[in-house]
Amino acid sequence: MTKRIAIGLTEGFADWECALLMASARSYFGFEVVTASPGGNAVTSMGGLTVTPAAALETVAPTDHDALVLCGGSIWETDAAPDTAGQIRAFHEAGRVVGAICGATLALARAGVLDHSGHTSNDAAFLRTAPDYRGQALYRDQPQAVRDGNIVTAPGTAPVTFAAEIYRALGFHSPDLEHYVKLYGREHG
Repeated sequence: MTKRIAIGLTEGFADWECALLMASARSYFGFEVVTASPGGNAVTSMGGLTVTPAAALETVAPTDHDALVLCGGSIWETDAAPDTAGQIRAFHEAGRVVGAICGATLALARAGVLDHSGHTSNDAAFLRTAPDYRGQALYRDQPQAVRDGNIVTAPGTAPVTFAAEIYRALGFHSPDLEHYVKLYGREHG
């Protein structure tokens, strides 16, 4: 059965953070990638790329998708950030993969799922800005993505390991995945 990954994009999303995941999932590994945004409205990235999503973010459900991945961007640090807490919890409670990179890790912190899972982000102090965040003791200060069960987090500078950990959380382990990580992470060797 084909895996379905919902990628949540917001206005001003960080182009590079989910680009490798989306491209490799669809083109190289044969997964279905569904882009979603608040209200299903077109969004423009930091780099000026306009995306017309296939779905409204608020309608993405764990019954239809194997993973919910939130792309970072500066909106997550503002009052304009979409409230995704209910969906994040629903995916998590259904045993589905929940991933967030860079600023989107704030959404996971707000939803409370980082309170009981190992995780990372751009910086420990960055996550402490989320009201009611209680996961400080589980924060891992490292440059690569962190996967703890079905929760995957990463700083914005780790799109390669973020993509790889999403795949691993989905149960996709293969020599092709290891080749992918080595190929795209080669410059960091």
